[in-house]
This record gives sequence, C-alpha cells and structure tokens, in this order.
Amino acid sequence: MKIKQLSLNQKVLSLLIISVVMAIIFSFLFIHFLYKDLYIRSIKESLIYQGEQTAAHFHYGSLNHEIKERIFWYNVISPYEVVVVDKLDELDQFFPYKINYEDLISKEDEKQLRDGKYVMKEGYVKEFQRNIVGAIFPLGNQEELIGFIYIYVPLAEIPEVFRKGIPILVIAGALFFLFLYFGIRYFLKTIFKPLREMQAFSKEVGRGNFSKRVSITSSDEIGELAMAFNKMAQSLEQEEENKKEFLANVAHELRTPLTYIGGYSQILLDEIYHSPEELKKHLHLIQKETKRMQKLINDLMELNKLEDKNFKLTKEPIVLSQLILDSLELFQTSLKQRNIKLVMHLDDELIIYGDHSRLKQVFYNVVDNAIKYSYQNSQINISSYQDGSFAIVAIQDYGIGIPANDLNRIGERFYRTDKSRSRKTGGTGLGLSIVKEIMLLHDGKMDIKSEEGKGTLLLLSFPIVE
Repeated sequence: MKIKQLSLNQKVLSLLIISVVMAIIFSFLFIHFLYKDLYIRSIKESLIYQGEQTAAHFHYGSLNHEIKERIFWYNVISPYEVVVVDKLDELDQFFPYKINYEDLISKEDEKQLRDGKYVMKEGYVKEFQRNIVGAIFPLGNQEELIGFIYIYVPLAEIPEVFRKGIPILVIAGALFFLFLYFGIRYFLKTIFKPLREMQAFSKEVGRGNFSKRVSITSSDEIGELAMAFNKMAQSLEQEEENKKEFLANVAHELRTPLTYIGGYSQILLDEIYHSPEELKKHLHLIQKETKRMQKLINDLMELNKLEDKNFKLTKEPIVLSQLILDSLELFQTSLKQRNIKLVMHLDDELIIYGDHSRLKQVFYNVVDNAIKYSYQNSQINISSYQDGSFAIVAIQDYGIGIPANDLNRIGERFYRTDKSRSRKTGGTGLGLSIVKEIMLLHDGKMDIKSEEGKGTLLLLSFPIVE
C-alpha cells in the first residue's frame, strides 16, 4: 500500500499544530512546576518556620490552659490550622482524618517525634477533597515531652493559585496565536507563491517549454531558489536553441553531399554519360562528397569527446618550437602547390606542459586554415615568444581575411565566413571549435585579429613550465 506524501503546505500546518500542542504542554508543565515547586515549597518552609518558632517557646513546664488559649488564638488569626495536645493519641480527636487513606501517625513517625524531630505530613484528605501540607512538632526539653503541636493548611488548587494569572495567560495566549496565525498565513503566502510557480513551470519544462520565468519577490533563500530556477530555465532554453541550431547545421551540411551523391549515383545507374572520362569524373565527385561526410562525422565525434567532462589529457613537458616544426612537415606539399612562403621565428627555450597529439592537432588545424585562405604566391609568418608567464604562438597569413562582423563568432560550431569557399576547400566549420576546446583543456586561449582582404593573425597562448 502506497503511503500518501504530505504537501509542503500540509507539512507547515502540521508543524504549526505540533508547535501549538508543544506550547500547551510546556505551559501546563510550567504552571505545574510553579505550583508544586514554588507554591508548595513556600508553604512547607513557612510551616516549618512557624512550627519551630512556636515549639521554641514551650521548652519548660507543662501545657496549661493559658498556653493552649494562646495557641488557639493564634489559630484564629493565622492562615494555618493549629492543634496542640498533651499526647499523640489525642490528635485523632482534633484531626480525625486520614492522609492518603492512611493514619496520621505511624510508628516510625512516633519514634521520630520522641527523638525530638518534627514530622512532615502531606497528602490527600478525602473529607477536604484536596491535598494538605502539615507538620507535627514535639514540645518540651531534653528531659521530657510536654506535648505536641500540629500545624497544617489545605492546599489551594491550581486554578485558585493562579486565579489572577490565568486571565492574563488566556489573553496573552489568544494574542500570541492570532499573531502566529496571521504570521504563518503571510509566511505561507510569501513562500508558496514562487514555489507554486516553480511547480507549474517545472511541468512546462517537462513539456519542452523553457520560455517562462518565475517572479522574484524576495532576496531570501526562496528568492535565491527562484533566481537559480530562472537561470536553469535560461540555460535549458539556450541549450535547446543550440541543439536545434546544431541539428539544423548537421542537416544542412549533410544535405548537399547527399544530394550530390544521390544525383550522380542516379546518373551512373541510368548510364547517362558519354565517355569513360565522364564516368570517372562522376565517381570522383561521389568519392569527394563521401570523404567530406566522413570528415564531418569524425570532427563531430572529436568535438563531442573533447567536451566530455570525463575526458583526460596525457600531459608532458613539450618543447614548443619542436612541436611546431613537427606539425609543419605535413604541409610541405600544400605550400609548394600554392607557392606560399613560410617564414619562422621560433624561441627554442619555450617549454609548455600538454598533450603532444592534441597540441599537434591544434597546429594542424590553424596552419591548414592559414594555407587554405591565403592567396597564392603569398607568405605565412609563424613566430613564438614569451609574454609574462605565457608562451605565445603567432600565425600571420596574408589572405582573404575575416569580416569584422564575423570575428566574434569564430570558433562556433559550423560557423564559416564564406560557405561557398569552404565547400571548395573541404571545410566543415568545426576545425576552430576543436582548437578552442583543446586550448581550454590546456588552460590556454585563442585570439584572432583580422582585416578583410588583408589577412588574419591568430594568437595561441600557453602557460609556460617554470
């Protein structure tokens, strides 16, 4: 059987009820403490004091009629009931009641009295219908006992003791609970409004709607929670937009090569060609577009791997100049084909800490871009130098450059400044995105400065090994 969970509102109300019950229990215990520990204790102390003072005046002679008259007169003017007798047996005549349904004097009490010590008597008396507190004191000297005095007083009930205080407690309690009620009501309204909004909004988020926001009416923890919720919604909305843009870009990138492949494949199936050379040309185009799709998929997988939080680099100390030279060996053919001169000024003393294969991938991508977008018969300058605690690698080409409006978007997935030219060069718009991710993993950064028609300067910054 599934147990129904309480809502937050019900939990708060339950907490309020428990608090009220605990307050009532505490008040009862506190009043009981005042009654038992303070009121009764003060009565006992007063009885003992009065009894000892009275007994101190009768330590000689006998209890004559005059002395008894004085004691009886004291009985009239004092709040206590006072009984004086010559013998213990006579107490039953003046106090013929049982305390807690037991005899007034036990054998143990009698022994204690004859030893000159007083005896406290406390308990319920049926005839009075209430508790009493009393004490029996022996009268006499060290040689003999001349009598006994019994002082007792019926105890007032709790309502009687606190007759004046109870109305004050009732009024104060009523005001307190009214204040508590309106305070909790306002508190619940303040808290649950944004929470209800978040509850409703979370359902919208579950349906894929990230456009709504929770109203922030306070700066407390609930306000901070609402702010965090709005940031989360904004992040999810951005992620959703990026996802849609990513899917649209992938679809766009795949549509053209698939169209080429489908079209030329149909030509070959229908044998609509006139010579073996034309057949070979069609097959070459199909192969080219297939490689293009393979590169796109490989770049996407590579970028996804680099963005994975669990991805780890294999870092080691690397001589930066040697890494650059090793990377440039792959471009000797491309440089010759386009008659591009490569000028290098490298600092052999610079050592960085990083993943050799990944950094080689960085230089491959940036140099490949520099060659592709340079004019023929032009020049590319590559230099490395130290700037503070960073090693800087500068790659300067003198090619088509990048429009100023596009500079801020360089490094975004699939972003290309010239889509038609990128198709000719085989670019996917992911190369610099991969470079950017690898640089971040090495605590470095990539900066680009460019002027359209004059070339591009790309700067790579790496922390130096001290």
